[in-house]
Amino acid sequence: MFGGPRHLALAHVGERGIVWDVPFDVRPVLALRGQPVAVLASGDPFWFGAGGSICQHLAVGEWTAYPVPSTFSRVAAALGWRLEMVQCLGLHATPLAAVRPCLRRGQRLICLVRDGDALRALAALVSDHGYGASSAWALERLGGPHERIHPFQLNTPDLPALDTPVALAMDLHEGPLGLPVSGGLPDDLFTHDGQITKSPIRALTLRALAPRPGECLWDLGAGSGSVSVEWCLAGGVSHAVERSPQRAANIRRNAERLGVPHRLQVHQAVSIDALASLPVADAVFVGGGFDAALFHALRAKLRPGCRLVVNGVSLETEALLLHLQAQHGGELLQVALAQAQPLGNLRGWQPARPLVQWSVVL
Repeated sequence: MFGGPRHLALAHVGERGIVWDVPFDVRPVLALRGQPVAVLASGDPFWFGAGGSICQHLAVGEWTAYPVPSTFSRVAAALGWRLEMVQCLGLHATPLAAVRPCLRRGQRLICLVRDGDALRALAALVSDHGYGASSAWALERLGGPHERIHPFQLNTPDLPALDTPVALAMDLHEGPLGLPVSGGLPDDLFTHDGQITKSPIRALTLRALAPRPGECLWDLGAGSGSVSVEWCLAGGVSHAVERSPQRAANIRRNAERLGVPHRLQVHQAVSIDALASLPVADAVFVGGGFDAALFHALRAKLRPGCRLVVNGVSLETEALLLHLQAQHGGELLQVALAQAQPLGNLRGWQPARPLVQWSVVL
């Protein structure tokens, strides 16, 4: 019988009990495949629980599950919230920064956390993003005889010692509007040294990349990682390749700041040298350093149907993209933007360097 120490103690299983490894590992359970095995898990084991992790290795019919109301259901019932209108997150095994994309005025959240320290850290993080005046609740051991609910304000978490399991509920009725869901976030949200795909160009680039939840992006010559971050915000995962140590550090900082550190992996390397170690890609973006050698390496590596988007500003890159588009098809787009700037006592248009974008399905 497998479970956490608390579950095994409640079940009085004695020597038959086997405590979960930390970090969580399903291999001890699978090693007993074919034998009678019980696994103890709280609430609904298929909603941020052990059920999905175990059953993905089993055939249908090899298990029987007995789900009960989840912590999310119990929190919603205690607070009178419509659960379908609430953002539910499991942060007990995920960076707390993953809450960032969900923060917006009017949003309600229920977050599973590891313990009382994690709950306080999460409350502080959300407060630091401008939601400190919002209401929150720390909920302990819901559904049991020792259930406790502690209301508080996010910027004043005066809480007693908390027992596990514990959840944090938040009603963000005060604070910023939150991140927009369209592509092209403001440039000032990112740490960069000037090497960044600017917001309007990024929106066009994401349109061409066409991100979908669960898909994998290679971001080659990633610069600030702004394209990778927005790809991850759309539900995908990204491998950002950047040879500069400082820019690689900026990418990690931007991923943390915008809540996708668990979705974005940074590789400090030259793009062509990193290809062999990357997982299968659904899309590839090259924002800098594109040449014929990199294209031929990509063609040899990428599977049919992969989407490739290349942005270039130099005449040499433009000539190469014209040649490749004539050979392989795809869409060529020239973008020439200008921004209003002071011109004496008046204003005038300040043009940016024209950019050529090639997008193709290989």
